[in-house]
Amino acid sequence: MKLNKVSFLLISIGLFVVSCQNNSKPIVITPNHFHASVDKVVEVMVHDIFSPPVASRIFAYPNIAAYEIIAQNDSAYNSLKGQITHLKSIPRAKTKNINYQLAALIAHIDVSKHLIFSEQLIETYRDSLYQVWESENKLEFEVSKHYGLQVSNFIVNWMNDDNYNQTRTMPKFTIEPENEARWQPTPPAYMDAIEPHWGKIRPFAIDSSAQFKPVLPPEFSINEDSDFYKELKEVYDISNQITEEGDNSEKILIARFWDCNPYVSVTRGHLMFAVKKITPGAHWIGITKIACKIENANFNRTVFAYTKTAIAIADAFISCWDEKYRSNLVRPETLINKYFDADWKPILQTPPFPEYTSGHSVVSGAAATVLTNIFGDNFSFLDDTETAYGLPVRPFTSFNAAAKEAAISRMYGGIHYRAAVEVGINQGIKIGDLVSQQLLMEN
Repeated sequence: MKLNKVSFLLISIGLFVVSCQNNSKPIVITPNHFHASVDKVVEVMVHDIFSPPVASRIFAYPNIAAYEIIAQNDSAYNSLKGQITHLKSIPRAKTKNINYQLAALIAHIDVSKHLIFSEQLIETYRDSLYQVWESENKLEFEVSKHYGLQVSNFIVNWMNDDNYNQTRTMPKFTIEPENEARWQPTPPAYMDAIEPHWGKIRPFAIDSSAQFKPVLPPEFSINEDSDFYKELKEVYDISNQITEEGDNSEKILIARFWDCNPYVSVTRGHLMFAVKKITPGAHWIGITKIACKIENANFNRTVFAYTKTAIAIADAFISCWDEKYRSNLVRPETLINKYFDADWKPILQTPPFPEYTSGHSVVSGAAATVLTNIFGDNFSFLDDTETAYGLPVRPFTSFNAAAKEAAISRMYGGIHYRAAVEVGINQGIKIGDLVSQQLLMEN
């Protein structure tokens, strides 16, 4: 009799558990969940100090994984299969009850974990979310997680064929100290040139790193009548003018707002340490978040906006870095110290790679063009992306206005000549136009 009572009790408990599972409400995933996931990845990227080109890769693949999942279940969006280089169809879902938005978020987190160094920071964040979702609806969570991780593994395998791993073992960049037209390491850290082989990374939408090869920079010359000398002198003169205006100069504020240098070396006495910040790509990803929130974009449109922008940013870096190490042009700081003023320092710290074209200009042109294609022109917004680094909010009337300011900020900062800025932003616009027109992501 006791056994029967125990059996009855166990059966009752089992029925109760099944009943609870059947009555569980669907897990609700909002755009804010995706924004938070992107923010967490950016936080870890800043912690780990990734260079701007590498950071662009970290944005692209996780967003593509998430996008491909939502495209499986939303007829408003088209798969990127065949539209970007060597991407095939992701695995199809074979199980019912999948929450595609949850699966997309899980895939984004998991692919991101494969791309950063501090995996435990992502894992801790992930596990806290997993606990919540499992408690809300265990069955839906498990099937969605299984599918999300399946797609993540697929994207990671595709990602691993993009030549990134091979470039890790390629030789360092060789400087030419006897040739003053070529790039030389700059103060204060005199770092090696970063990512000299980034042009060899497999692109996404462009057909090769050289598809939008820019015109040559002005021919190097220190003859006062030459175009190159005039551009060099212009950087020096602007810097002196800005310095005289003081720290409240609008041009200094613009330069600092768009600095986006992930590793600024600071020397105090015998102590040298780094100030860590976001990259140019991360700044534009932040602007994407702002635009999505202003529009009140739903989850799927949010993922779409991040993905298309991230692809443009990634291809912009591949294109720009290909030119940087082709032209291998010396930075203004090196020549100004040699010919004008040995004690001169730029307002911004000169980044450790060749000058032409301006990376921030190329990336800003590409990102602004894609965002304009998605959200429209004359899209006003307040850019609070840099408030975490003690910088004020800046208002913009359009994405293109922001891109133009980002580009000219490099001259105000003393780290680029005019040609690198003006040619660079046009190089980026061409990439952005191609991504906007060639990637048919929306129906």
